[in-house]
Amino acid sequence: MKFVVSSTSLLSHLQAISKVINSKNTLPILDCFLLDLDGSTLKLTAADTETRLETSVEVSEVEGSGKLAINAKNLLDPLKELPEQPLTFSINDENLEVFIYFHNGKYNFIGQSGEDYPQPKQLSDSAISLKIAPSVLYSGINRTIFAGADDELRPVMNGVYFDITTDDVTFVASDGHKLVRCKTLAAKGSERASFILPKKPANLLRAILPKEAEEVEIKFDENNAYIAMSSYVMTCRFIEGRYPNYNSVIPQNNTNKVTLDRLSFLNALKRVSVFSNPASSLVKLQLADDKIVISAQDIDFSTAAEETIACEYVGTPMNIGFKSNFLIEILSNIPASDVSLELSDPSRAGLIFPIEKEADEDLLMLLMPMMLND
Repeated sequence: MKFVVSSTSLLSHLQAISKVINSKNTLPILDCFLLDLDGSTLKLTAADTETRLETSVEVSEVEGSGKLAINAKNLLDPLKELPEQPLTFSINDENLEVFIYFHNGKYNFIGQSGEDYPQPKQLSDSAISLKIAPSVLYSGINRTIFAGADDELRPVMNGVYFDITTDDVTFVASDGHKLVRCKTLAAKGSERASFILPKKPANLLRAILPKEAEEVEIKFDENNAYIAMSSYVMTCRFIEGRYPNYNSVIPQNNTNKVTLDRLSFLNALKRVSVFSNPASSLVKLQLADDKIVISAQDIDFSTAAEETIACEYVGTPMNIGFKSNFLIEILSNIPASDVSLELSDPSRAGLIFPIEKEADEDLLMLLMPMMLND
């Protein structure tokens, strides 16, 4: 088996799929890339036990065809240091010895049989299909993924929940303290369906989707998804379990409303939170008469801070406490210059919305309050 390929083209494709490979694999062959040569197309695959990502690159001067597994480190590390040039791969089909020739040298090592590489899971006959623009899918994942949990006891909270209806698609992520719900009218399903996409494939998609231009097709059954993009194909296993009813935790009839500049609020929080108790990260918001007073203190070290910023406030005067790093994270992930904070009372969740909404998008962020001592 023999072929010639551009070094930079091969490197860019391998780097994109290499993030699938775990640092410690139970199956040694999963430390490898699978190279599958068919005609002038070289298909490249990386996988772990639950996620698989494929792409392809055009090659020339082809002789023969076949499958071969090559250790990812042996292939990636030298390629990173090579300038753009054609690489000639020559593989002995008998003993799987690989020679890579370039303009002033060569590498050689032993590959593994591609037949030993795990095959992708097949979808059941009841698989559902959803077509979605890459920008819409990217936006939904990007807006929500930061709010997901890393909780071994509640694995359903460790991913992004896709709630698909015949009118819209809603992306949800929550760790029990904060929740993000991003509803888009720019995509819809043919029937009611839902699944929980784990964080790893969600992060892989977030890295790939900005480069995609064509519509993405997601086919899925109860356990697995097949996600086809113009340059990549991903298969992944879902998180099993029932996602909590996210709408039931969103408080209604919030009579106290604050409208303020997002960056002013965010920067004030960052400054004041330095003086909060490291164990609790508690900041207190005092709302009254078109101003918001942000304060924090650490009694153990006798430090305290307080800042006042202007806002539009409609409601009764109120004090409420939040975990500062969660509030900072939420404000950092809202794509708007002004935000609205809606509250009912100090013991119930606060809702944060962008004032300027994106087209066909409804974004809501929720944060549970903390008890104040005073």
